[in-house]
Amino acid sequence: MLANKVEICGVDTAKLPVLNNARMRNLFEAMGRGEECAREELIGGNLRLVLSVVQRFHNRGEYMDDLFQIGCIGLIKAIDNFDLSQNVKFSTYAVPMIIGEVRRYLRDNNPIRVSRSLRDTAYKALQVRDSLVNELSREPTLDEVAKQLQVSREEVVFAMDAIQGPISLFEPIYHDENDPIFVMDQVKDEENEENKWLESITVREAMDKLTDREKLILDMRFFEGKTQMEVAEEISISQAQVSRLEKAALNRLRKYV
Repeated sequence: MLANKVEICGVDTAKLPVLNNARMRNLFEAMGRGEECAREELIGGNLRLVLSVVQRFHNRGEYMDDLFQIGCIGLIKAIDNFDLSQNVKFSTYAVPMIIGEVRRYLRDNNPIRVSRSLRDTAYKALQVRDSLVNELSREPTLDEVAKQLQVSREEVVFAMDAIQGPISLFEPIYHDENDPIFVMDQVKDEENEENKWLESITVREAMDKLTDREKLILDMRFFEGKTQMEVAEEISISQAQVSRLEKAALNRLRKYV
């Protein structure tokens, strides 16, 4: 396994190159013109990103060489599908794709097999969820999914938990130029939509337990990106009150989640 080994798959990780943003852009533009050598340089120049991501899976009992190879598949998919016109860093786009590839590998090769009935329940729940989204034009609740399946809410939760590994929304998965990327930063990525569905429902139901003012403050702080001082000015209370209400709301969220 050896999470800190220097050579992985014949690659000396201590000598992996790092591409700056300007060089990355030039290479993507060259790749768009059909220059294969640009694609090869992009792959080689982002292997350190793969290494950073797969190291967080080192405690799963898998060989790092295997995880690194799987991560490289995710990297290549990200390179081939990255759109320069979008105002997104490549690492922000690539990290969830690499994680998704590794997690699929771990799920499919998990020695602790989940029973077929549990898997069937989980996949039926995902199908029902998609059907209800189209029908209701919103995310269904766990109770609505359970009712459609004619099973208990607890059975749905247990089945969904059985097909995915637990992960914290606040777990750092990559440090990009000293700016850490957390799992929370990727929750809107469509590649991992199924895996995050259960978490999103849980958070939304926990939000319903908050007061209207607490919801407003969290929305302004974490979805609109406003400072506590800006929030205080907008809702006509002191910054200290905003801080106190925000802290209380987050503590209540943690309790329910």
